[in-house]
Amino acid sequence: MVICKLKMRMSLASLMALVLLALAFLGPCPGLTAPLEASDDDRFDLKNYDLNSVTDWGKVGPTIYGDNYDYEDLDQEIEVETVAADINRLGNQPKVNHHAEKGTVPTFTPPPVTLDFKGSGLFGPHTGMGMPTCLLCVCIGGNVYCDDTGLNQIPPLPKDTRHFYGRFNSIRHIKNTDFVNLSKIQSIDLTGNQISEMDEDVFASQQQLHDLLLAENNLQALPELPVTLKYIDLRNNRLISRGISSESFKDMSHLEFLYLSNNNLDYIPTPLPLSLKVLHLQGNNIQSLHEDTFCDSHDRFFIRRNLEDIRLDGNPLNINLFPQAYVCLPRLPVGNH
Repeated sequence: MVICKLKMRMSLASLMALVLLALAFLGPCPGLTAPLEASDDDRFDLKNYDLNSVTDWGKVGPTIYGDNYDYEDLDQEIEVETVAADINRLGNQPKVNHHAEKGTVPTFTPPPVTLDFKGSGLFGPHTGMGMPTCLLCVCIGGNVYCDDTGLNQIPPLPKDTRHFYGRFNSIRHIKNTDFVNLSKIQSIDLTGNQISEMDEDVFASQQQLHDLLLAENNLQALPELPVTLKYIDLRNNRLISRGISSESFKDMSHLEFLYLSNNNLDYIPTPLPLSLKVLHLQGNNIQSLHEDTFCDSHDRFFIRRNLEDIRLDGNPLNINLFPQAYVCLPRLPVGNH
């Protein structure tokens, strides 16, 4: 047994030796090993590379980066007939003619200012801007508020307007059509505009108007005013005495407040109604008083009981020189003594 085992070991050793000798003679198998790569020195030839050389790009050929690619292989033939057919098909669709003639530009014509109050609608009559007045202004229960809205004229107002406020705008002229057919209007406030002209019969149809405020404008004259007025405010204008017609306030049996301060008046407009309670004339050019200005020279028992607030300060006037002018008043006027 021992001899057999020794023989087997010797035969295995001999076999391994033969295999090693065969591998030595045949060399490495090219199919079982990876190809050897060239070293960096062999590929780039670093020993002979000139770092200071300049490449002449004019002599560089199109194949410097590899084979020249033939892009003509990508060209495709386009069927012209097919494209033309599609274009013709689109051309057969109905055309929308936006302009009647070539070279013309469409223009928007705003609707004219209308005074047809019967068809005013929910938001009142349309203004010259094509917008209803009650969208441009604020309309609440007969009150129309157009304060500080950039107006340069009175907008058409709804027929049920009772109180109109157009303060602090740029209105210059009040026309006789601005308040026509507004039979219910009771107050107009145009304070702080640039009004210098008013048509003579601008308030002819206002039989219920009792408050008129035109302070801080450029008025030099007044039109005919309704006799129904109770409150008139004309402060800070340019009114002159000849711009107020004689007896302008005589028939105003309901007039209680008359503000004419800071104008260019030379005398007090008379006669004044007995209903008057407040008369402010400070800051004018009044230089004298007449004994019939407030009183009645033909009735020495006459007393003007309602007129309790008279201001004449700021005028070149010494009221002590005209005692007969205010003996019928319950209180002395405020002025220079």
